[in-house]
Amino acid sequence: MTILKFQAIRARQSEAHTVLSFAALASDLQKFAVIERVARDDAGALSGFQRPQIAGHIREIRDYLEKPEAILPNPIVVAFTNSVQVFDPSADGRCTVEIDIAAGAPGMVVDGQQRLTALGQVHEKDFQVFVSAIICRDDEELRRQFVLINNTRPLPKSLIYELLPTVTGLPRRLGDRSVAADIAARLNYDDKSLLKGQVYQHTNPTGIIRDTAIQRVIINSLSDGVMRELIREPDGADLCFKLISDFYGAVQYVFRKEWVDHTPKTSRLVHGAGIMSLGYVMELLALLDGARTSDEFSKGLACLIDNTAWTSGEWNFGENDRRNWKSVQNVNRDIVTLAQYLVGIVRADIKRRRSQATDTSETAPRKLVGLS
Repeated sequence: MTILKFQAIRARQSEAHTVLSFAALASDLQKFAVIERVARDDAGALSGFQRPQIAGHIREIRDYLEKPEAILPNPIVVAFTNSVQVFDPSADGRCTVEIDIAAGAPGMVVDGQQRLTALGQVHEKDFQVFVSAIICRDDEELRRQFVLINNTRPLPKSLIYELLPTVTGLPRRLGDRSVAADIAARLNYDDKSLLKGQVYQHTNPTGIIRDTAIQRVIINSLSDGVMRELIREPDGADLCFKLISDFYGAVQYVFRKEWVDHTPKTSRLVHGAGIMSLGYVMELLALLDGARTSDEFSKGLACLIDNTAWTSGEWNFGENDRRNWKSVQNVNRDIVTLAQYLVGIVRADIKRRRSQATDTSETAPRKLVGLS
């Protein structure tokens, strides 16, 4: 059969375009719609417009679609310039759409390429999806619609992350982010938090510390740090919350002048670079010093007091690498450089304190065995 028929609804929108909506099986969708990826020929001429596939994203969608409770309410947007006809339009918009596939798939996917690719990898069931179809005058108009549809502003990542803790059945990548987002929210609203009200979120726009920076510290710790073990405890989430609350509580106590009444523009301490680099210091103190409380963390942070340039002066990173205090940016290379600098000082201080403790122990009077 070279003609595919669908019962559709026509929306009254632009007089210059025909916009339709109908449901189609994934197997039929793949017969009339193709994904044209952007490329250039040997002469440099541009063809297609879709970005390359994102394998991880496609795999997540496929894994989800294979579940019996899966739904896909977002439509696949397909544009046509030929081989499609609309019959018997009624006053309420109902009509019949016929798509001729004799010469191949005439439709081009404008939005939903990752979903369509994932649908093609689900073999156990023929998933039915919604299709939004646009009939364009020519290829130029088709490209224009692609640019306009895909140029809309996406939801801010921080808003999505803030919503994650309210969602279950997430893939591993978002599952870790969900735990981190939940702890970050508790830091903002729990009465026991030493950072209460200070984390910037969409529900707390007056916060000074970016929630994404705190979340990154938590995610790193859950993956390769002290929280990896803590989270496995029966009250693991509470232990992780207390750890990071006590650590950054100690940070604001030790560096009070550089924290209070400052913003990321006036202090690198509350800046993303400072928050994330200090996360590595937290790991070191927790691992080598056994620090868990704000007092214990404060003692471990004391060695940094005269060696930082959070609000003024210069950072001396060594090997002729001296930088103005505000030249440290929220980019990976600067975060790593700052973290290595801070960790180096703290590690040397831990070694010094251990050496002193050993010397004291060796010179202290010892009790003779058998005598009290």
